[in-house]
Amino acid sequence: MLNRRDFLRTVGSTTTGAFIMTRLGDALAQSSRREVFVGGQRATTVDIHAHCVFPEVSDLLTGTPFSDVGFAPWQALGPERLDSMNQLGIDYQALSINRYWWYGADRTLAADVVRFHDENLASWVNEHPDRFVALTSPALQYPELAAEQLEYAMGELGHGGASVGGHCNNESLSDPKYDPFWAKAEELGAAVFMHPNNSMNLIREDGLAGRGDLGNIIGNPLETTTFLTRLMFDGTLDKFPGLKVVGAHGGGYLPSYLSRTEVACEVRNNANCLNTRLPSEYLKDQILVDTMVFSDEGLRHLVAEMGANQIVYGTDLPFNWPDTLDLVLDASFLSDEEKIAIVGGNLVELLGINT
Repeated sequence: MLNRRDFLRTVGSTTTGAFIMTRLGDALAQSSRREVFVGGQRATTVDIHAHCVFPEVSDLLTGTPFSDVGFAPWQALGPERLDSMNQLGIDYQALSINRYWWYGADRTLAADVVRFHDENLASWVNEHPDRFVALTSPALQYPELAAEQLEYAMGELGHGGASVGGHCNNESLSDPKYDPFWAKAEELGAAVFMHPNNSMNLIREDGLAGRGDLGNIIGNPLETTTFLTRLMFDGTLDKFPGLKVVGAHGGGYLPSYLSRTEVACEVRNNANCLNTRLPSEYLKDQILVDTMVFSDEGLRHLVAEMGANQIVYGTDLPFNWPDTLDLVLDASFLSDEEKIAIVGGNLVELLGINT
């Protein structure tokens, strides 16, 4: 479990960020909806990487070690979210709550928080069924409970899958103790979106402090890289071959440094790998990544290493990162079929969206 100091440091560093969605500017207030066409065909766009909070959960935290948790009002769901989606041309968002502070909570509080999140997500989706799908963020510190929460969220509330951090209280999710969750995810055909959890399992305290927001710029992709690589090398993806895991931020450094990962088990005597396939093979079926690489060459490389069927659109809304929809639509190296798959087709299938 996180101690109080570690927890508050986690929350503090996670909540820093852009307060104003600068990419939308004055046009945010406009309600006109952009529609995306590829080769004359209407393309459904789906965003896997969409943050939100429900500040009302603070009522559950009074008198607990988490009473100081803050919730940025600009991350709450409201008309502004629909305005931004309309402006950018997003048909659907897969909503998730990604700060994972409840990983440090006791079983009762964690159960209450996750249930509150899931039922509020379901309520919002039910109000806007043609615009949103929800992902549960279960209490992974209790793997059996997390499996139950996933089953409830998907079976009773209609969620499309789950969101998880890159570690749980500094433990790798490839540890066999987390198998009950992974087994349930495979059983239900759940899409599992991984979002970094401040890299506290990898970086010493203040190791990335200073200029450049390195905790985000370096720490987040490093955590994603480690998470995905351990799922391969520790045998988790072989144990659950039906798993589909989506790595945030373009999969971190894994696709860009795949050639070194590819030979590690063969040339390093101390690697002790449990995987039965080459890393590149997992990147072509079980691992997907979002489009948040922000350059034509970055996107081209992802497609070259993984194939267009493993790339999905992500925005990081309501944070103010550059949008990548037009990056995909303008890519000369993609066919129309590949563009349609990346901007939404892959996720329509993975999340079970009825368009």
